[in-house]
Amino acid sequence: MNAITSTSNDLQYQVGFGNQFSTEAVAGALPIGRNSPQKHPLGLYTELLSGAAFTAPRATNQRTWLYRIRPSAMMKPLVRLDNRQWRSGPFNEVDVPASRLRWSPLPIPTEPTDFVDGIFTIAGNGCPQSQSGVAIHVYTVTKSMSDRYLVNADGDMFFVPQHGRLVIHTEMGKLTVEPLEIAVVPRGVSFRVDLDGDVARGYLCENYGAAFALPELGPIGSNGLANARDFMTPVASYEDRSGPVTLVTKFMGNLWTSQQEHSPLNVVAWHGNYVPYKYDLRRFMAIGTVTYDHPDPSINTVLTSKSEVPGTANLDFAIFPPRWLVAENTFRPPWFHRNVMSELAGLVEGVYDAKAEGFVPGGISLHNSFMPHGPDKASYDTAVAADLQPHRLDNTMAVLFESRYVFRPTAQALEHASLQKDYDAVWDGFEANFGSK
Repeated sequence: MNAITSTSNDLQYQVGFGNQFSTEAVAGALPIGRNSPQKHPLGLYTELLSGAAFTAPRATNQRTWLYRIRPSAMMKPLVRLDNRQWRSGPFNEVDVPASRLRWSPLPIPTEPTDFVDGIFTIAGNGCPQSQSGVAIHVYTVTKSMSDRYLVNADGDMFFVPQHGRLVIHTEMGKLTVEPLEIAVVPRGVSFRVDLDGDVARGYLCENYGAAFALPELGPIGSNGLANARDFMTPVASYEDRSGPVTLVTKFMGNLWTSQQEHSPLNVVAWHGNYVPYKYDLRRFMAIGTVTYDHPDPSINTVLTSKSEVPGTANLDFAIFPPRWLVAENTFRPPWFHRNVMSELAGLVEGVYDAKAEGFVPGGISLHNSFMPHGPDKASYDTAVAADLQPHRLDNTMAVLFESRYVFRPTAQALEHASLQKDYDAVWDGFEANFGSK
């Protein structure tokens, strides 16, 4: 199914999730009726980008045909580059603390820092070699990448902006992304991140596992949660430039660099379904109880990276957006719980209804497998005393990265000044209200 074209942030986009897209920046650049003509009518080079095994089932096979000014193979030998604060699996630097962890927002760098240099890894699991697991980073950006480009051969790059707007230039075109939106650049796709403003900060998930997909809806039916029609992917937009540029490649956990004499974003036309895309979280159709009790957080899943075990995700990305709370005779915030799945949460804006203080926009909390957690004392006291009238929960957007694998913090994250040493104290002060005291 081909997509229709829409506009957002002064750019054109094609609309839909998982579609077979077709787009050309110059008339006649997209071959009709064949993928790889013997000689392209405009002199472009044909290149196939495969995001899945060649023999993957049609429903899950991902590939895009690119028609470009120069082949991407035109690159000089790669040499190792310092990884800076970007860490990769396997995450075995330090023992995993058997406790709850929380970080305050990381400070903004004082020196000019582009996207590659501004990545700071908090935690992760799995590894690129096994093609399973994820890494969770925070990015802080104070300058555009300019003549520098990045291609990640290890995983998809999942952007969750918390402050500031980014322009992501990819081989398939441009994406703008800002707080309350997300964007995904698939592994193997070259891109450059420009800063639209003075500074930007956000969460970044590097997915080593299966490509993100919309979750199955089951008894919900055909509508709800994130709708396919609300996803946007760019139209063709190319760079025809000569002169030295730097290409940074992430491969098997390390950064490599090479020089080339042209921009890697020189694709004039393309068609396929292996594409970057963005989504506005404000379009999420939240679903919740209208009688009693509290539905599981899976009801808030936007995208999922499936594992080989049905119903058990390599990673689920869920959100807690503005919504109505109407349940009767019910403790409305998330109750105390212990999960086999591990949870790493962030806050894009506002407040989170299960924490009175300490969890602020740009911060991170980590509750690993079977670590007990839930509302702090102040939030609990407020919730049990509340008048249970229909209540609109506004000024909030929390995000949750949930994985079947334990998140292993990095040494740099455990040593960072933003780690809150007294986080466990938020659960102090609960009295025994039953029996003798």
